[in-house]
Amino acid sequence: MTGLSEKTKSPFDRIIDAIEWMAALFVGIVAANIFIAVVLRKFFDTSIPDSYDFGRMLLGILIFWGIAATSYRGSHITVDLLWTGASPRMRRFIDVFATLVLLFVVTVQTIMLFDKVAVTMRDNVLTYDLNLPTWPFFAVAWMGDVCAVLLIGIRTWRLIMQPEALEDHPETKTNE
Repeated sequence: MTGLSEKTKSPFDRIIDAIEWMAALFVGIVAANIFIAVVLRKFFDTSIPDSYDFGRMLLGILIFWGIAATSYRGSHITVDLLWTGASPRMRRFIDVFATLVLLFVVTVQTIMLFDKVAVTMRDNVLTYDLNLPTWPFFAVAWMGDVCAVLLIGIRTWRLIMQPEALEDHPETKTNE
């Protein structure tokens, strides 16, 4: 928690918080799906129709929304061998360069994922048991990727224009 009240948060911070809450919501949905499926199978000898399809599609959604949540905070896995030995100015340059590369890669990924959503919708791909269309799941995953692009863009802008805005977040600090 940054210690900022809702009234003093910038619109960017509110967007970031909302996207992180969505990612957390999908973690809960995936966990609930797994838990309920296991309990039903173990104790009641039954299962949720399409629980496997729902599980794999929800996991995909979780991954893309997780990318959004971790990309802004910079809390994804990194290798900082070169960065730790660099001067503060060079560290900032490395951060901006790495974030721009990440922005490019995730933008291309988002474009390609949109194509997957369109193809899945056009081909009318359905789940096995209930014959539900799968494209809405792909669309929600794609929205997570769009949010990742948005957050990486905000991070890039802040790295260049407002580096102190990133330093205000305790999530970006590491204990050494």
